Amino acid sequence: MSKVQIGLVQMTCSADKEANLNKAIEKTREAAAKGAQIVCLQELFTSLYFCDVEDYENFKLAEAIPGASTDKLSAVAKELGVVIIASLFEKRAQGLYHNTTAVLDADGTYLGKYRKMHIPDDPAYYEKFYFTPGDLGYKVFKTAFGTIGILICWDQWYPEASRITALMGAEILFYPTAIGWATSQDEATNTEQYNAWQTIQRSHAVANGVHVVSVNRVGLEQNGAMKFWGGSFVANPFGTLLYKASHDQEEVTVVEIDITKTDRYRTHWPFLRDRRIDSYGPITKRYIDES
Repeated sequence: MSKVQIGLVQMTCSADKEANLNKAIEKTREAAAKGAQIVCLQELFTSLYFCDVEDYENFKLAEAIPGASTDKLSAVAKELGVVIIASLFEKRAQGLYHNTTAVLDADGTYLGKYRKMHIPDDPAYYEKFYFTPGDLGYKVFKTAFGTIGILICWDQWYPEASRITALMGAEILFYPTAIGWATSQDEATNTEQYNAWQTIQRSHAVANGVHVVSVNRVGLEQNGAMKFWGGSFVANPFGTLLYKASHDQEEVTVVEIDITKTDRYRTHWPFLRDRRIDSYGPITKRYIDES
């Protein structure tokens, strides 16, 4: 296929896990009704963003993957004929948890999962308390509507992750995300942070010659202390914005992309051709100390 209809679901979440899952399904139906073929849901959409605190009770939110949620989403994917990208809190074993995204194909087939590789630990984002770093490596999934690569939130800041996933054959990079502003923060800082977040992802599109789709949550959480900034977007293979969502509204949007444009951009701007792979050994070091 050349042209693919991409559905983005930017939504608020509540403390009711089942209600969140049902809401995401309804919005997936809305996206499909608008023509979506691949629907991407935001990071950890079945709950509030619980990593603002280190609380053992929150481990009860985790589930097996595949499991109950993926079974339900698989049935919806098959019914609607859409691919669903679903970010979930995975319980792998007793005491072992991951931040994981499952991919359901348009016939309902569970294609597999990607486990978040880069795990942050910042004020109000205490993810290292909950998540073991991914050990499946970077992944691509051959869906009915194209080969897609999935990375998750904090992975966004690492060009190595997007490069490897693109080199594995990803035609589109998807980033389910949960990121926001502290409501006590000034507007200039908010703007700078959002622009950096968007710019780094658009740069992945340019460097790799692929479309990038980033889907963020929206709304006030953490007793009003955190405003998730929405701003979900789609960038073409040269970083041009094809769509940008608001910072404060739920939105279900479908954006048409043409994956054949990858060949055109990579031909006219041959960054992959000119890579000096013989010189990149130092990238595997933590830091290069020349002293």
